[in-house]
Amino acid sequence: MVEQASIRVTEAEYLEKYAADFYEWVDGELIPMSPVQLDHDALQDYVRDWLKQYLRLHPIGRVVGAPFPMRLGRSFREPDLQVILHSNPGELTNTAMLGAADICIEIVSPESVERDYADKLSEYQQGGVREYWIFDLKRKDTRFHRLNETGTYTIIETSADGDYSTPLLPRFKLPVATLWLDEKPDTLAIITALRSLLADEST
Repeated sequence: MVEQASIRVTEAEYLEKYAADFYEWVDGELIPMSPVQLDHDALQDYVRDWLKQYLRLHPIGRVVGAPFPMRLGRSFREPDLQVILHSNPGELTNTAMLGAADICIEIVSPESVERDYADKLSEYQQGGVREYWIFDLKRKDTRFHRLNETGTYTIIETSADGDYSTPLLPRFKLPVATLWLDEKPDTLAIITALRSLLADEST
């Protein structure tokens, strides 16, 4: 197999010609993303639905899906999902997030294993992404990384019930086991669950 020569472009060229076509840009080099497979697309839609409905009921930010670049230093990455809170100090423009999103979510594909588990883990940590969630379809595995007081990632475990919660999204709980179901809960079920979680803000 012949390796494809790297393509180098300027930041302006990347934003104008490539950002919308599932390319990332790292130190001037274009990084092509693989086409999204159906199981990847279904999981991304499901997680986005949880976050979208939560943020509709509790409007403290927004969730954005790829292709939408996030600038960290000399790179533009395109996480599968980004949660950007209204309190975020970066600049959310109509075409890019300039600065670290509060939460970045990547769904691992066969060609992205090293990039998601190593390259992006390091970049997101150094860039100040407060939480980095990795969902691995092949392994049916999740990893929730959270920046600690020293600026390094700590892996956070789910609760005894198998839910993941984060202080960034008060009262939010993601039922992790449902990520791997062939028939996932629909939007109405998600809204019902979230309304129950948010019903009593005083507790």
